Amino acid sequence: MPTDLSTLCLRNKHLWCMVPFMSQRDYYETLGVSRSASADEIRKAYKKLARQFHPDANADDPGAQKKFAEITEAYEVLGTDEKRKKYDQFGHNWSKVGDGPGGSSFGGGAGGAQFDLNDILGGMFGGGGGGGSPFGGGSPFGGGRRRTRAQKGQNVEAEIRVPFQVGVAGGEHELTLQTSDKTERLTVKVPAGIDDGGKVRLAGQGHPGHDGGSAGDVIVTIRVSAHPWFRREGKNLLIEVPITPSEAALGARVEVPTLSEGTVVLTIPAGTSSGAKMRLRGKGVPDRKKGQPGDQLVAIKIVTPKDLSDEATDLFQKLMKAAPQDPRDGHWT
Repeated sequence: MPTDLSTLCLRNKHLWCMVPFMSQRDYYETLGVSRSASADEIRKAYKKLARQFHPDANADDPGAQKKFAEITEAYEVLGTDEKRKKYDQFGHNWSKVGDGPGGSSFGGGAGGAQFDLNDILGGMFGGGGGGGSPFGGGSPFGGGRRRTRAQKGQNVEAEIRVPFQVGVAGGEHELTLQTSDKTERLTVKVPAGIDDGGKVRLAGQGHPGHDGGSAGDVIVTIRVSAHPWFRREGKNLLIEVPITPSEAALGARVEVPTLSEGTVVLTIPAGTSSGAKMRLRGKGVPDRKKGQPGDQLVAIKIVTPKDLSDEATDLFQKLMKAAPQDPRDGHWT
């Protein structure tokens, strides 16, 4: 049987034994717990201290490595029921008490206990491989290579302005993008029915990633220009159509423009009032989810002439006498 801990460590070739152990300090004091502490309390105390003094978090502090070695030695003993009983009975001479033929009280022999440092610390430090460590996954002192997490590249924000018709019907628009080291020309596919201020994502066209991560995206904000005649009301298009008083009174057939199908002929019923709305079905804005288009609404606006000839004035006077109806009659009651 080995007579001291260092000899035992060297024989078992444990990598964590390369750091000197301060074995004469009371283990309970090292972990900051009482001698009556439960196994759960000991584990929590070790976990807290191990996070604080782990070499991966204190690469430039040799004192932290020494402290980590002390608390790890203390937990390796107090964290195992059999070893803790021997320590409580024999103190620091506990390791000289054999476990019977064929084994020793430290890792690998009969009755020896191992624990997983990554499990205790929740995987907060990248584990190295190999090394025969009793902590299940490389040296706890950073002997293994720390893993780097792949990071996605940063996104790029951009903005384009498209014609009103492209915002309604969809289409393609060129974008010139200036990054830190190059100029790119990208094609943005504008979906039909996009709202002013809507966004389009160009996946993988942003800044390059790091450590094997994917490239970022380009987030394009779409600005839709105004139209001289049309405006949007949700899925519907609205256009105002002027007519004469005679057309309103007698009825008429007038040509009305649509956004994508040229002009259509609309029948104005006799007696139509200014502000009335008529509907051209299916000639509005496509729904982005369902694809079904809205309607085109035609708002009627009666326009009276400003300069009347003597003949026109006479005719309007005759009309007033012939049709004396007061449109305000009963309107305010």
